[in-house]
Amino acid sequence: MTAAQIADALSEEDLERHFEQVIARDQRIEPRDWMPEGYRNTMIRQIAQHAHSEIIGMQPEGNWITRAPSLRRKAILLAKVQDEAGHGLYLYSAAETLGTDRTDLTERLITGRQKYSSIFNYPTLSFADVGVIGWLVDGAAICNQVPLCRSSYGPYARAMIRICKEESFHQRQGYELLMTMMKGTAEQRELVQDAVNRWWWPSLMMFGPPDADSPNTARSMAWKIKRHTNDELRQRFVDMTVPQAEALGVGLPDPELKWNPARGHYDFGEIDWAEFKRVVSGDGPCNAERVAHRARTHSEGAWVREAAAAHAAKQRKEAEAA
Repeated sequence: MTAAQIADALSEEDLERHFEQVIARDQRIEPRDWMPEGYRNTMIRQIAQHAHSEIIGMQPEGNWITRAPSLRRKAILLAKVQDEAGHGLYLYSAAETLGTDRTDLTERLITGRQKYSSIFNYPTLSFADVGVIGWLVDGAAICNQVPLCRSSYGPYARAMIRICKEESFHQRQGYELLMTMMKGTAEQRELVQDAVNRWWWPSLMMFGPPDADSPNTARSMAWKIKRHTNDELRQRFVDMTVPQAEALGVGLPDPELKWNPARGHYDFGEIDWAEFKRVVSGDGPCNAERVAHRARTHSEGAWVREAAAAHAAKQRKEAEAA
């Protein structure tokens, strides 16, 4: 019997029980497996948000490709932006295994019905921002995404393996750029410190709201979509980043940041959650600009999609005729 025939022969309770057993055994849910609609919708929402973030995330750094200070830096930045486009495609493909369509997902993004990471709504004011995005933003992404390689949904978990490898490389690239600038002129060091001051708190916001205010965390943890809570991941990022900042020679803009020997972790100050909610709701410095740019490029690229579809149809017809 096929998976579909087996599903038809079982009751809703049997299917639910089997699903929960698969989750409990730490096994993967695959596209043809039965799953609750709540699980399917949660996965579509999370993967789509992630895909949108990768695509929108090309903009802040892509803005510096033509202004990179050397051919080497231009090539590095081009490669990184290209990687982010690839990540978006992997993730849209993973979302499509759940029965959705990337055209619909893109429409939801450009009409504001689906969100992306709040971090990409901040401007890149200097080339030092490119390095800080690599170090802090991609560093936060790594903390958040490495556990997703063990996510309960198979296509998402497998996509994350390659994405995390490439994000780790991006983080090292960013740190290397900042280390180079910190060995340069006083003006370069000031640019790095200014960028760190502007990106530190938005980077901490990347992990989402505090656990007490997160409506999706408990269900995602129970389904093993996520393996750690928002606050656990945020703490891990702070603990990882403080020694890196010390090695780099920059200060982190938090007077309450200090090592707590009793906890074995760094204490840090309160995040401005009002700003987080404002930016997520669409009122950040670059929200309108980012979405308008995505809508414009989607419209301008329609002829490419149409040509690709026509070529694929022509190949199918020729194959059938042969």
